Amino acid sequence: MSGMRRAPRPSHGPAAIASSPWIVVGAGVVVMVVLLFVALGAYRGRSPARDGGPPPAGLPLPQAPVSPSGLSPTPLPENSALLPGLSPRASGLPPSAPVTPVTSRPSTVGPAVASTSARPPVRPSQQPSAVSGRYRVVQSFDGGFIGEVLIVNASGVDRGWTVRFEFAGGRLVTTWVEGVPQGTLRQFDGGFTYVSGVDVPAGGSVALRFHLERASSTPRGCTVDGARCSGF
Repeated sequence: MSGMRRAPRPSHGPAAIASSPWIVVGAGVVVMVVLLFVALGAYRGRSPARDGGPPPAGLPLPQAPVSPSGLSPTPLPENSALLPGLSPRASGLPPSAPVTPVTSRPSTVGPAVASTSARPPVRPSQQPSAVSGRYRVVQSFDGGFIGEVLIVNASGVDRGWTVRFEFAGGRLVTTWVEGVPQGTLRQFDGGFTYVSGVDVPAGGSVALRFHLERASSTPRGCTVDGARCSGF
């Protein structure tokens, strides 16, 4: 049967794979199954400590420090802002400052106020006047007399002076100062004032004299610069 043709044999190789797509799909499924088993084995072979599980047996568990209040401090994030009095590893509240007990003391307001109010006000001591006066009767006659006020300056500087003389009844005839310029005379009912024309020298004296008619030789008042005269 030389005239009969033989049927061609199927060719092997890439052409056969291309003509049979189920072979490619089956190979892909096998590869995926193998990769799945490899992934499961790697997951089961990981360390328990990395997955957050309990540490291996035989290792001590770390203990967090206990605060004085009995509560464990809560760690702050590393990038959290620092507050005054707080550290990144401390608890949320700063340590309280120690309180010093205050002891009560007896109040002294009442007695102090009472004692202060009971004290008399302090007044400056009045220094004696540096210029003083001494009164005397120089001459007496019918109907009147001549009186004198001797002004004495006990200070170390020259001083002016003012005499105020009061008498009962009568009238003033005249006044004068012997040996020095005259001063200023001002009369009022029952007396007069005399202001010096020149100062009394330091450690010196000057005599003011006056003539009174029908008046008592004992004056009602006599002062030199406000200080009472002596001699009556």
